[in-house]
Amino acid sequence: MPRVKVGDINIYYEVHGKGEPFVMIAGITLNTSFWFKAIPVFSREYRLIVFDNRGAGQSDQPDIPYTTEMMADDLAGLLDVIGIASTHILGHSMGGMIAQQFVLRHPKRVRSLILECTYCGGPGSSMMTGPEAMRFVQRMPSLSGKELMMDFLRLFMTQKFFDDNPGMMQQMLGQLMKHPATPQGSGRQGQAIMGHNAYDRLPEIKSPTLVIAGDVDKMIPVENSRIIASRIPNAELVILKNAGHILIEAAEESNRIILDFLRRHSTKKS
Repeated sequence: MPRVKVGDINIYYEVHGKGEPFVMIAGITLNTSFWFKAIPVFSREYRLIVFDNRGAGQSDQPDIPYTTEMMADDLAGLLDVIGIASTHILGHSMGGMIAQQFVLRHPKRVRSLILECTYCGGPGSSMMTGPEAMRFVQRMPSLSGKELMMDFLRLFMTQKFFDDNPGMMQQMLGQLMKHPATPQGSGRQGQAIMGHNAYDRLPEIKSPTLVIAGDVDKMIPVENSRIIASRIPNAELVILKNAGHILIEAAEESNRIILDFLRRHSTKKS
């Protein structure tokens, strides 16, 4: 799949399937391989676009300050290159922060919006990270690549699911290690997260919006999703029980909910 010039960087992206366009935006340090289980599900009905944010994967990682607004404009530029005027968008974690900025900066380009396990920033938001995530951040400099990714996986899901599915954990680790994060890229993305603030502007969002999260998210506490949903007019809120940061414990249910939402807001025009 190609890398294309967008503004000041080259962006790596993939397109799967046919139908209405649907973009998935990944979280901090993650790249297109993060979506390896989602791609077969959603590309059956949609033209699914996944890409590496600046600072991750096979996209460029300039050593300059990043913002979520900048990363939203990266996506706008990528869609221009691909020739997509408007699209459904799902943003996970940091990707959800980028998606918030995208819909605020480019509202006519969003057919529907899905904000998954994310945070809006600002003084009205909840605690951005849970205590386990904070301890992980403090340990990051002492961890190697595989140790780093394995600890990341532990934060992504409940400990029980992690312990009960060692084969899946190795499969996910293999995917994450294909293009591992660099200190420079993850640091600059972290900077963008810390500066993210869309709280005051969320009521401006007019696109149909689904906010979905797990009730035992160790990375971004679920209260953040409740706040986001309360701020966006007519937003739908779904909290999945016993699910963590990537909703893997409730994958079948979350996929069903997301597909139902997409179908209800699809025009059947590609």
